Amino acid sequence: MKSVPTGFPAGFLWGGAVAANQCEGAWNVEGKGVSIADIEELPEVYSRQKVVGFRHTRDEIAAAAQDETKDYPRRRGIDFYHTYKQDLALLKEMGFTCFRTSFNWTRIFPNGDETEPNEAGLRFYDDLIDEMLRLGIQPVMTISHYEMPVHLIQQYQGWYGKPVIDFFLCFCEVLFQRYHDKVKYWLVFCQINSLGGWGEFASLGMLEDEFDDWDSAKYQATHHQFVASAKAKQLAHRIDPTMQIGMMLGDDATYPATCDPRNVFANTQFMQMSVYFYSDVLIHGEYPGYALRYFKDHNIHVEIIAEEEQLLKENTVDFLSFSYYHTKVKNADEALPQPNPYLQASIWGWAIDPIGLRNSLNLYWDRYHLPIFIAENGLGALDEVMDGAIHDDYRIDYLRQHLIQVKEAIKDGVEVFGYASWGPIDIISCSQGEMSKRYGYIYVDQDDRGNGTKQRIRKDSFYWYQQVIATNGEEL
Repeated sequence: MKSVPTGFPAGFLWGGAVAANQCEGAWNVEGKGVSIADIEELPEVYSRQKVVGFRHTRDEIAAAAQDETKDYPRRRGIDFYHTYKQDLALLKEMGFTCFRTSFNWTRIFPNGDETEPNEAGLRFYDDLIDEMLRLGIQPVMTISHYEMPVHLIQQYQGWYGKPVIDFFLCFCEVLFQRYHDKVKYWLVFCQINSLGGWGEFASLGMLEDEFDDWDSAKYQATHHQFVASAKAKQLAHRIDPTMQIGMMLGDDATYPATCDPRNVFANTQFMQMSVYFYSDVLIHGEYPGYALRYFKDHNIHVEIIAEEEQLLKENTVDFLSFSYYHTKVKNADEALPQPNPYLQASIWGWAIDPIGLRNSLNLYWDRYHLPIFIAENGLGALDEVMDGAIHDDYRIDYLRQHLIQVKEAIKDGVEVFGYASWGPIDIISCSQGEMSKRYGYIYVDQDDRGNGTKQRIRKDSFYWYQQVIATNGEEL
């Protein structure tokens, strides 16, 4: 009989995760083109409880791509493009054995539809990946993390346009050929289920006012991403079978609001179409019956040819990853999930639910029996510098409680092989572009408008996580 694990396995990957568009800056150097992230400006006034939507009209996009007068915070990031050696040295000091970041598509293919890559952009990733490997940090690379070239939106309607599949495969082939012997773990799309509000633009690159049937259009675009993922897996294993190709979900987990069967089933249906649909297709290799029923009931039309069905079936992913931040509850009488009254929320309104992470890990393992990598988890908070130090006990407590539950899930038999907390160094926030929503172990002296010395300062959580890694999670 197999023994019950006692803790994190030997060789467990400890690290953190960022996105190129939130940290690199250098948005228009050495031939880089304009991406979706580069045209999202910081609002004059924003609410911590409301995500600011990305622009949705062609004219606004064209104007923003040319504008250099307004504040576009992702254009500056934290200047990681020039400070990556210094920043990676700090991550190594903590003991990182993995670091997840992304390739900025427009740094390599400025418009997205070129036939030859921009070598200057590739040289940056050559140097970045080589520096990680020199430090003993395993790269975990995301291919598409909300960095679609604006040109593909303007000319091909984003992922709705079928030619984008081939443009993306060209991008993938360049990466796989160049880095197959340096990068083992690959995520094709960040949070592929980001189909709500801002995510529909950031992920799919579609303009809502250009489609009469928006629901059919967005699911057609999602299907094109499914096909692209399967083709990427097929291509990667043709080039080097040792590469591990994974998928990533945003784990927007919900619970039934009560034990009323109506609420229980409403929650089941919500989780099916908001989360499991995406992983079921990419892991099981076919569209599940509940999704086909949903399409029929809502008059949604998706064109799927037999060749694509076969492709999906034969090229399922090697592992599952997901981000985890919070949970909500689902009531049959409410269209959207609601806050959980039993949980305390962060100042950004995200319910803190460590046990929910163990629950999700168990549910995914039971459903798929694939190795799992936790690709994001963390607490966004307002940090205060006091006498040159940042005492972030609240962050330590959040991460400790979540890692306790990861450890419990491993004891439950779940195969978790790595943990990457979100934003190990403070970066630009994805939701609203502010800097004040900080996740890192490393403080960056920069405010929402880009002012500051850019100095890096170790927070208390830096030393805590250093000890966690040194003891392979025995001391939490």
